[in-house]
Amino acid sequence: MKERQTDILIVGGGLGGVAGALAALRLGKNVILTEETDWIGGQLTAQAVPPDEHPWIDTTGCTNSYRRLRNKIRDYYRRNYPMTEAARHDALLNPGNGNVSCLCHEPRIALAALEEMLAPYCSSRRLEILLHHHPIAAEHEGDRIRSVTLLNEESGDSVIITAPYILDATELGDLLELTQVEHRIGAESQDQTGEPNAVTGAAQPLDQQAVTWCFAMDHLPGENHTIDKPEDYDFWRGYQADFWPGPQLGWKDVDPVTLETRHRGVFHGPQQGRRVGDFWHYRRILYRDYYLDGFMPSDITLVNWPQIDYWLGPLLGVPDEEKAKHLRGAKQLSLSFLYWMQTEAPTQDGDIGYPGLRLRHDIAGTSDGLAKYVYIRESRRIHAEFTVLEQHVGVLARGDIVGAERFHDSVGVGSYRIDLHPSTTPRTYVDISSWPFQIPLGALIPVRVENLLPACKNLGVTHITNGCYRLHPVEWNIGEAAGALAAYCLEKNLTPRQVRNSEQHLVDFQQMLVDALGFVLEWPEYARRTPR
Repeated sequence: MKERQTDILIVGGGLGGVAGALAALRLGKNVILTEETDWIGGQLTAQAVPPDEHPWIDTTGCTNSYRRLRNKIRDYYRRNYPMTEAARHDALLNPGNGNVSCLCHEPRIALAALEEMLAPYCSSRRLEILLHHHPIAAEHEGDRIRSVTLLNEESGDSVIITAPYILDATELGDLLELTQVEHRIGAESQDQTGEPNAVTGAAQPLDQQAVTWCFAMDHLPGENHTIDKPEDYDFWRGYQADFWPGPQLGWKDVDPVTLETRHRGVFHGPQQGRRVGDFWHYRRILYRDYYLDGFMPSDITLVNWPQIDYWLGPLLGVPDEEKAKHLRGAKQLSLSFLYWMQTEAPTQDGDIGYPGLRLRHDIAGTSDGLAKYVYIRESRRIHAEFTVLEQHVGVLARGDIVGAERFHDSVGVGSYRIDLHPSTTPRTYVDISSWPFQIPLGALIPVRVENLLPACKNLGVTHITNGCYRLHPVEWNIGEAAGALAAYCLEKNLTPRQVRNSEQHLVDFQQMLVDALGFVLEWPEYARRTPR
């Protein structure tokens, strides 16, 4: 078995992991970054989810490196695609012209941008990226983690990596379990947190948000691209949850905020102000009218829609066999929905089925056409020095107080609604307004362990506040702050706890985040007072 050493080991190559690596590298440290798929980038690439972002993202509310990533994605299209002059010179180019984000784009382009950002450090050998590696064991001594053992799924070989600081950037918080870091899963109770929207009675650890196996497709009318009938199609065709207004495979779904029934199809739906309410435009990642005539045969859209949210069972707190069953179920649901759209869906002109919908294997980079990894909305979460509650960020929970709680130990900002998808209990949406918020350093520090830091959705939040701390720019900020904190601690011979709990060290660290890495630690007043 091979053994390796580095300054900082980051397990998980999603957005938080990449951001953490960039921060540590820029601050002069050596990093090993591991990823279990063959694509870094997590929800933006391997999970195929265009970014969900706040309305101020092009001017404030993110770190410099996240803005650099967004600029690189836009520039990639301008440099390499035969675009119209109007599109090429659009400073705020939205490549897909989708309405979920002002930067809807193909997963591979984000991958290219991320790899470009990391390339200089790979060339200098200060960064090593180990793809197809996932953690299988860990060694700890008292309150410190000594090493992590990772398995190479391609070769079958294992490697033990020792590092003074370790970041858990896995999608499900896998290191928290392996290293016995105190953590929670599922839903806390009102008795535990006092949150108005927490569950009543006892905590429910198996109450976890739905996962989604995304896919991309285009549309070629007059052609037949119908996939083989999925094995579980008959089950999904007849399935309807008690809280859902119609069959799972159908055009009826639930408005997440009002919980009222709504009806919208792939190419037809209600108008929402200036935004088209059909699904095609919702997460469209390529808009053919931006390109020279005839270059693109079709738009491409990304399917991450309510019909493919899988809530029949959780991934955490269950045996591996049950987890595997649910992962397979999520895949079967997505394929069944595509097959239903191709063969049985009512069309906008009164016909049945859209056989011209074509599954784009190339966009996902997989043989089955689905994303490389299931879209994860909820992870294990550390018991932290400080836990963000609904009372800190929720509009209704804060009553007459305008704005979110101000955190003296802020290491970044974010803004998103408290958005919980249907869960595995099962239950319907919880989607409530929140104030633009800060990310407190205390939420990145475990209550006991000294040298493991969360760098993804596994920080000190609750089942409720995870709903607004889980999206792309916030995850990036969390990971970048964790990477910077590890590097700072190595440089100053401090622990993360000492940095937070010493006024001078905290001020110095925050100043370094702003000056060296371009962090935003506080919202401008116009945004801070604008609920989402």
